[in-house]
Amino acid sequence: MVHEIPVKVVASNRRASFDYHLEDRYEAGLVLTGAEIKSVRAGKLDLRDAFVVVRNGEAWLLNMHIAPYAMATGFSKPTNERRERKLLLHRKEIGELARGIDQKGYTVVPTRVYLKRGRAKVEIALAKGKRQYDKRQAIAKRDAQREIERAGRERI
Repeated sequence: MVHEIPVKVVASNRRASFDYHLEDRYEAGLVLTGAEIKSVRAGKLDLRDAFVVVRNGEAWLLNMHIAPYAMATGFSKPTNERRERKLLLHRKEIGELARGIDQKGYTVVPTRVYLKRGRAKVEIALAKGKRQYDKRQAIAKRDAQREIERAGRERI
């Protein structure tokens, strides 16, 4: 019998699946300070504008906002809420991400942040940007599905 490791989803980037075609997904560890992990556990973070870059063989998460922890004092108090945070990935995974980013129209976006065995993890996805007409098709498909469900409920 396989035991599932429980995860607590802290934040998710629902907008990413609307703006991008999400392809390959990776689980990465997140390097945080003591005050930042407290804020993450409290769910005080925002992934909306965040993205990943690969520099010098290391993956960095940029523009993720973590609100300052109110009870933090002294050295652990963060000075920049949107600072660059290092991602912990295997060298092979970083290479795959770097090759993906080099292709035209591709980027790496975080899709969710969760706690697994007490550690903060971020799920990142190699993503290709959607065109405007793709977004309109997704909206039309969702509306049609909603109409079908509404009609099914009215018949009962």
